[in-house]
Amino acid sequence: MDRISKENYYLDIAQTVLERATCLRRVYGAIIVKNDEIISTGYNGAPRGRKNCVDMGFCTREAMQVPRGERYELCRSVHAEANAIISASRRDMVGATLYLVGKDARTGALLGDATSCAMCRRQVINAGIAKVVIRRTATEFQVVDVADWVGAEDDVPALQ
Repeated sequence: MDRISKENYYLDIAQTVLERATCLRRVYGAIIVKNDEIISTGYNGAPRGRKNCVDMGFCTREAMQVPRGERYELCRSVHAEANAIISASRRDMVGATLYLVGKDARTGALLGDATSCAMCRRQVINAGIAKVVIRRTATEFQVVDVADWVGAEDDVPALQ
């Protein structure tokens, strides 16, 4: 019997978590793991008590024709990474790994280009998470050293 890697084991769990997501564009699932113990899980959806996009039947950003990756402040969802971080204590997250899986909400296809947005990257950095493992295909993944995000200034617009 061939065993799957630990990375794919945890990515499979994150992929199950995303089945709770309520976005009409892209659905994400995240789990935070430390010392082979799941600390918390998160998926993207509206804040507790507010209507989800799937319940309203429309996406505000889509209705405004906002391109993917822009104007996240218009999105009514809390992102998967943020929800996982909110549900954990910082002492448990320091040195941990966040596993992230994304799918297209319409087709259900895995997102080979899934990544954390600039806002979530800042939260991951501040939480003390050491690595982010992102699913690319059913068995392939990318491991990101969060220290690489610390030095990156890709979320700061260039001054004209």
